[in-house]
Amino acid sequence: MSPSLRRLWLEHLLKTASVGLGSSIVWRTGSAQTDADASLSRSVPADPPGGTNVRTNILAIRIWPAADHTRLTIETTEQPHWKAHTLKDPERLVIDLRAANSDRKLEELITKTRLEDSWVKQLRLAQPSADTIRLVIELHEETRPQVFALSPTPPYQHRLVIDLIPRTPPDPLAQLLARTQDKEQELDALVRRLDPSPERSARPRPERPVTIAIDPGHGGEDPGAIGPGGTMEKDVTLMIARRLFELAEADPGMRAMMTRDGDWFVPLGARVAKARRVRADLLVSIHADAFSNSTAQGSSVFVLSETGASSTAARWLAGKENSADRIGGINLANTPEREVRQLLLDLSTTAQINDSLRMGSSVLEELRSIGRLHKPSVERAGFAVLKAPDIPSILVETAFISNPGEEFRLTDDGYQQSLANAMYRGIRAWLQRHSARARAGGLI
Repeated sequence: MSPSLRRLWLEHLLKTASVGLGSSIVWRTGSAQTDADASLSRSVPADPPGGTNVRTNILAIRIWPAADHTRLTIETTEQPHWKAHTLKDPERLVIDLRAANSDRKLEELITKTRLEDSWVKQLRLAQPSADTIRLVIELHEETRPQVFALSPTPPYQHRLVIDLIPRTPPDPLAQLLARTQDKEQELDALVRRLDPSPERSARPRPERPVTIAIDPGHGGEDPGAIGPGGTMEKDVTLMIARRLFELAEADPGMRAMMTRDGDWFVPLGARVAKARRVRADLLVSIHADAFSNSTAQGSSVFVLSETGASSTAARWLAGKENSADRIGGINLANTPEREVRQLLLDLSTTAQINDSLRMGSSVLEELRSIGRLHKPSVERAGFAVLKAPDIPSILVETAFISNPGEEFRLTDDGYQQSLANAMYRGIRAWLQRHSARARAGGLI
């Protein structure tokens, strides 16, 4: 298309789009990644609707509700071409997608989409033209929608991702502080019952408890490794993480936060950012990975390495875990370059790595007491989720889900609890031996 024709077409599109709509509309290809609420009018449009004969079919519609956002994913056979705009009274996001599916097939997909605990109130379908499917997303309240496309990454084909982020998302630090205040009030009441003497109130109060960031690996669109029996790593890690969370919360000297507490995707950088937001004193990332050899077995503990992996297997595992953003889906256009540099690149310090090694060794010893170890010492590799410069961080591979026997154990409630108990004991022992925060928090 010549520049003059493109300009005329754009002017026509903007005029027609502005009638009765909350924002301008432009057609987009899968290469665009934009905020549907703010930057649609600034993006370069794709060729006009008649400029391609590609017929796209919608394969699946999936929804992933989280506490601070809802993700809607539309999987397609071809690179998606779409346009998006918002409407008021009620709050709606409208997605027009070129697709060739029948109304009946799409209605079946909509019917299977569960909306519980999400920011989505209702999904509706329409067909404004023969080659366009319109998805109307009615919302519970105003959001800041982000719409972007992902290229095929196994096991998925092309995907159009809609992230619905509330105008005022919940603050994890405020939530943690509120829960800590409730916990301290309960402890004060217990101390008063046990020690009613007047001298009790004159004793110094301990400083804040140690804050533990618990990171269940994978989630949402990213299942992680899948065992021969179909067990997904994302499910196993979440169950073990919840057990560790309960142990930490029951300890008077600890408090815990989870980077995810449900089946949704969290980018690697966001996991680190969440830990730093709550001023975590340590981070434990929980995994249950697979290896090319199905006989591989045993638990492992990893810390960050700035110079290279400690083994070929460690390098392979780190590369596999670091690919999670491609599978789960990260909006690169919405990630500030400075933040990526700060959270995902060369920000770790020697002190952080040394503290991580001590903590990892303590946890590994406790894991040794409940089962087989894959390697007898802490390993090192360049895991992105461990790259917080000021937070001692370890990654625990609880077992190899690719091993049929270990997959079976990972689904057992008792074994999950044993793993959580071992990690808790290892963390507590490290805090007692090495952390000045342990004394401030009353752990010793």
